Amino acid sequence: MLDETTAHAEHILSVVQGTRTESSLEASIARSWIRCVNNYGLDAVHSHQTQVLEQIRLREHQQRLDDFLEIARIEMNSLYQRIAGSGFAVILTDGDGVIVNWICDANLSRPFKQVGLWPGAIWDEENEGTNGIGTALIEQRALTVHRNEHFLSRHIQLTCSAAPIFGPRNQLLAVLDISSVSSQDSRQSQFHTLALAALSARMIEHGFFLRVFRQQWILRFHHQPEFIGGSNEGLLAFDDGGCILAANQSAADQLRQPRHQLVGQRIDRLFAIALETLLGHASGQPRTLWPIVDKTGHRFFTLLYGTERRSPKSGLRLAAAETEPLLPPLKTLEGLAGRDPLMAYNVDCVRRVMNKRVNILLTGETGTGKEAFTKAIHDASARADKPFVAVNCASIPETLIESELFGYKYGAFTGARQEGRRGKILQAHGGTLFLDEIGDMPPPLQTRLLRVLEEKEVLPLGSDTPVPVDVFLISATHRNLREYMATGAFREDLFYRLNGLELRLPSLRERSDRLLLIRGLLAAESDGMSVRIAEDALMALNAYSWPGNIRQLRNVLRTAVALCDEQCIQLENLPAEITGLTPHDPTWRALRYGAAIPSNMATGGLAHAEREALLSQLDRHGWNITNTAAHLGFSRNTLYRKMRKHGIQPREYPTP
Repeated sequence: MLDETTAHAEHILSVVQGTRTESSLEASIARSWIRCVNNYGLDAVHSHQTQVLEQIRLREHQQRLDDFLEIARIEMNSLYQRIAGSGFAVILTDGDGVIVNWICDANLSRPFKQVGLWPGAIWDEENEGTNGIGTALIEQRALTVHRNEHFLSRHIQLTCSAAPIFGPRNQLLAVLDISSVSSQDSRQSQFHTLALAALSARMIEHGFFLRVFRQQWILRFHHQPEFIGGSNEGLLAFDDGGCILAANQSAADQLRQPRHQLVGQRIDRLFAIALETLLGHASGQPRTLWPIVDKTGHRFFTLLYGTERRSPKSGLRLAAAETEPLLPPLKTLEGLAGRDPLMAYNVDCVRRVMNKRVNILLTGETGTGKEAFTKAIHDASARADKPFVAVNCASIPETLIESELFGYKYGAFTGARQEGRRGKILQAHGGTLFLDEIGDMPPPLQTRLLRVLEEKEVLPLGSDTPVPVDVFLISATHRNLREYMATGAFREDLFYRLNGLELRLPSLRERSDRLLLIRGLLAAESDGMSVRIAEDALMALNAYSWPGNIRQLRNVLRTAVALCDEQCIQLENLPAEITGLTPHDPTWRALRYGAAIPSNMATGGLAHAEREALLSQLDRHGWNITNTAAHLGFSRNTLYRKMRKHGIQPREYPTP
């Protein structure tokens, strides 16, 4: 080994000093070696161990990329399914080279940890020399660093293919890496791996762009209609005045302009169409493509998205307009997705895998609609006419869950029925099995479930004969299974079996289409009646944090419909935890009986809550009146009136 490391160091030195040239050596590798020697003063043979951040500092790095990580996690899971079992790990770092997420085969976690490829580890070039992550950060392009192309001798067994990920404004955000700790394949064999990393990086960029500008207008376009909706489509985000805020690289390539030159242009000067006409094509979800021509005569197929937006002359589009169409039926995938970019992305992922024997794991807070989403997946799949069986692993006593899941033969235990029992897994044969709260499954049953997934057969209690079974498995949990794995409470190998595709359902407070969702749920809970919501009640519902998520919102609306008069939900029909009022509050009595709210109450009760909510939303939207009003479901005049009512003066606006 000593001879190998010495030869490796001498090889590097000869290239750096210019005494040896190799046509096979990538120029990016040679440049990196030179930086390692001349800029960083690294020693190829003698080097310190990889630096790993403490958990608290790692969480700080993760929190900076909170929204981004939600998008990236989905694509990372999809990518991992393509390479699972090949000895490679999928790794994500931030712009500093700190590993913030990581997926690998359960039996390889130890070797990866030993070489330092582990959450919290710092893999910038200055610390770790030439490597896929650090060198991609410097070179800002996708590349492979294969075995002895690494600078440090202790890394020469590694193979890394990495691609940088850029934000909507072309800022370097992260690196997506596919690494092996002991690949024996040739460098040429890594071309496919590199292509996968680059493609997944573009998918993450695309999803994050849609997430960042979900409150703005987004024009999606391509020369060829079949590319609309994919990662190759052009994306332009612009404001109410038509000013372009951001463009993705595909937009720049198709329009033949650098990204930075597109930003700041008016979109109606870029394309041969008036702004008002362009906004008239807005739709919250895909409908019909329509053509558009740029000023040079090139034709594109387009869709315009405007989530929780309104055109300058058409009034509010989503929140209050009686003519605005509701969501598709809430029992469908499209209806449950609404017009939230993350949910739309979830639905797109589901449609790609639901008929391809890929297990799905749903995560998210309690009440986010995981069972409803699962039933919608089943109804949209090729198994729609087969059984759908749901099991809540947390609600069944531990003593009964084994027989409930796997079934039993007569005589398996005292009290067993003479005819025996088909367990839930066999009941779902040919269809979909939904295991809710999978994180609460006892460890012994985790082992049995893993065996079912591996062998595709069930052994009922008391039986010696296994029964073949074919199910589409969807699991759900509100727990952090990775933390459970770390403590031994959840089997690592089972997790990776369940986690064919991991999707996180956003909480209600995170959803960008909350106003539309309120309207859709109200229609569903109104028993066919046409029930309206007063403006102040709508604002209170929209501003509330909803710890119980959609389940809580349904209950609130159901009760409000029963309590309201003249088919209009008023503020007093909502719970005190939402309004901040009680029946003993004079403000509540004033509202209830139509009297004006006394001015001396301006700092308490509902008025205080409303003022704080207004300030919070104004601050969130950078004090942009148009954007804030659109998000709250108000007109600009109504927002100005409420600001005057609560004494929110221009002096409170941030200074430019």
